[in-house]
Amino acid sequence: MRLWNVLVMTTALGLAGAGMAVAADPAPQITVTGEGQVNGAPDLATISLGVTTEGATAAEAMAANSAELARVMGNLTMAGIAAKDVQTTGLSINPNWQNDSSGATAPRIAGYIASNMLTVRVRALEGLGSVLDAAVKDGANTLNGVEFGLADPAPAMDEARKRAVADARGRATLLAEAAGVTLGKIVSISESGGYQPPMPMMRMAADAAGGAVPVAAGEVSVSANVTIVWALGE
Repeated sequence: MRLWNVLVMTTALGLAGAGMAVAADPAPQITVTGEGQVNGAPDLATISLGVTTEGATAAEAMAANSAELARVMGNLTMAGIAAKDVQTTGLSINPNWQNDSSGATAPRIAGYIASNMLTVRVRALEGLGSVLDAAVKDGANTLNGVEFGLADPAPAMDEARKRAVADARGRATLLAEAAGVTLGKIVSISESGGYQPPMPMMRMAADAAGGAVPVAAGEVSVSANVTIVWALGE
């Protein structure tokens, strides 16, 4: 009986020792985030514009809107915009409520307002001012802004990723050397980041000579953030 107890206790101690080994401190690691950024001139502009009209009835408001929008789309076509680069993104018709300032009477419908918004892509930026001028000179009375971008951001994004990895490795090497250790194998890599359009700079007025609307495209920025985990050596 005593021999059996000794064997049981020895086995239990062995299992406890194995458990302690599993719970030992993990291998040392270092986690570093690197950033890469690529700036460049845009080659694509996206315009949000539209037509807003009023009428005594909903049908009148929509008919007037359709006529104005047809002129706008015709002007865009003559300015070189392809049909595939024009898309309707908002169509609405709402009552035009009129309130009595004295509050003596309830609000009444004083007509209807129709609105039709378009998203227009301009691929030849040298003609952007002329496109804007063509749109607003005859029909379009709503302009929500201009965004600049890249028609194909993939090459710039790949370069940003490379720069982010190089940045992370440089930081990790510096930290490891300062701590008196060496970098081992990469344990994991994760990525975040993306395309960052600039704030458009635009002046909605023709110049004194009556030319196209002046527009400054600036630069677009493509960025990537990469987090890398390395094992550390002695």
